Amino acid sequence: MFFQRMPEHKLRLPTADEALPGRDTPIPASQTTHSVLGTPLHGPFPEQMQTLIVGLGCFWGAERRFWQVPGVYSTAVGYAGGLTPNPTYEEVCSGMTGHNEVVLVVFDPDAVSLQQLLKVFWESHNPTQGMRQGNDQGTQYRSGIYVSDMAQRALAEASKANYADALQQAGLEEITTEILPAPTFYYAEDYHQQYLAKNPGGYCGLGGTGVCLPG
Repeated sequence: MFFQRMPEHKLRLPTADEALPGRDTPIPASQTTHSVLGTPLHGPFPEQMQTLIVGLGCFWGAERRFWQVPGVYSTAVGYAGGLTPNPTYEEVCSGMTGHNEVVLVVFDPDAVSLQQLLKVFWESHNPTQGMRQGNDQGTQYRSGIYVSDMAQRALAEASKANYADALQQAGLEEITTEILPAPTFYYAEDYHQQYLAKNPGGYCGLGGTGVCLPG
């Protein structure tokens, strides 16, 4: 058996000159309602709701983790953190858009706290692996938290430091998770939305470290 080496360009973010040009209009989509929760996929959302965007590997399994959390109003999968406007799934997988596979989490802060959602985030994947998650390799599988305001950023940074200490005590590597202001969120194609609800036996490569977030 021969080991196929991952192309180098898929393990680093492209420059602006290298990135694919994309398109001016969003990719066609017809789904407007969450397949599991029955809530809207697109905003504007109810006024009391807050949003968080996270990347933790293949977005199929990642989205399911969050729609199962009580207090989460809606979720959607998409692409964020790259250079190419309105990318397709194939373009993102090429490694030439810079985008991450992410989940948009819309939640009611009176029903579920950001700290609880961050606990789900950290414990559902291995945030030390750089441009991969398990056997999934490429820039679109990097770990990331994309925050909507400074209060979210402060909580995200504090949880990162807290989890980094726990991982170090468990003998694991340093965290590679990026924490950035929320970039443009591009909705993924309809067939990706709530994929594991539509395909119960579908692939889910999500796996945590077994280390719990303290607190």
